[in-house]
Amino acid sequence: MISINNLSVEFSAKSLFDNINYVINKRDRIALVGKNGAGKSTMLKIIAGLQNPTSGSVSVPKDVTIGYLPQQMDLADSLSLVEETRKAFSRIHDMQSCLDQLNDELSSRTDYESDDYHSLIDRMISLTERLSMESSENCEAEMEKTLMGLGFSRDDFNRPTSEFSGGWRMRVELAKLLLMHPDVLLLDEPTNHLDIESIQWLENFLITKAQSVVLVSHDRAFIDNVTTRTIEISLGKIYDYSVNYSKFVVLRQERIDQQMRAYQNQQKQIQDTEAFIERFRYKATKAVQVQSRMKQLAKIERIEVDEVDASRLNLRFPPAPRSGDYPIIADNVGKRYGDLQVFDNATFTIKRGDKVAFVGKNGEGKSTLVKCIMGQIPFTGNL
Repeated sequence: MISINNLSVEFSAKSLFDNINYVINKRDRIALVGKNGAGKSTMLKIIAGLQNPTSGSVSVPKDVTIGYLPQQMDLADSLSLVEETRKAFSRIHDMQSCLDQLNDELSSRTDYESDDYHSLIDRMISLTERLSMESSENCEAEMEKTLMGLGFSRDDFNRPTSEFSGGWRMRVELAKLLLMHPDVLLLDEPTNHLDIESIQWLENFLITKAQSVVLVSHDRAFIDNVTTRTIEISLGKIYDYSVNYSKFVVLRQERIDQQMRAYQNQQKQIQDTEAFIERFRYKATKAVQVQSRMKQLAKIERIEVDEVDASRLNLRFPPAPRSGDYPIIADNVGKRYGDLQVFDNATFTIKRGDKVAFVGKNGEGKSTLVKCIMGQIPFTGNL
């Protein structure tokens, strides 16, 4: 469906991609992976037509639509949530207007046997089928379902988007993108601003309703559940695997092990050749052999071992004094901001050594509860 042909990108004489080729097929679910700075976001921008490669091309058929969600974007704040989200259906209105124009043109034509007339009918049939497919659900009902799936409530629908935080406004943009039903979805870290329930809803949507998906994400569980193909960018090349991320990790390690063995063998060959040249460089009887070895050395294509992103934090803490058996005991803890009761009657005990997750939708009070525990804000009840 979309073909990436001999793609190369250079920044300040440094090669990011080197002659890359692959195809995005219909119903593909692709995870684009690689270490930070490998070029994942750049690849999405090039496919979306927002950035030009140094050389090569991206071939997109005329009737294929692409939807792109960047990590950051400029957000409009002048409309209500519903009014902003309805912009997603402008394409359906445009298609209907185009179909009306074709109908008017067809009614005035009399050249029934001409190729041009039959081409006009074919365009009408194709547009009618596409319009029928994209507007098969009631738009308002679909919009409501999508917004609520991404964590909004009905009470939010008439609120100005300016009242929402940046993370919630990114959800609005994601909702609009999903409602447009593009043939190819390009998603750059789509779960950054989502809670667990919204991520699960998005997973189900991408699996059951999306056409083709190419996504970048650091959420391993998310890409494992959604994708069936993994493309790794490493050292300017790509490695294409028809498996999800977890299986890819195993296959990548096997590939790197093979590369390492080949690299070590090549290094031994190079060292032996260089030693021979150095030893007999000035010996006349060996001149022909030295020249031959030097030519061999110049022709060797050096093997590179793909980099694995091994960056991690290494922290050392001094030994902590032993806490009590029950570091935290909460008894009827509550927090209110004005008329808003964030939570109330929170009663629980955390034992020494417990590993606890506070989960819930955005705005339910997880961070507020942590601030209460830390004594950073006032609260009711006892801690």
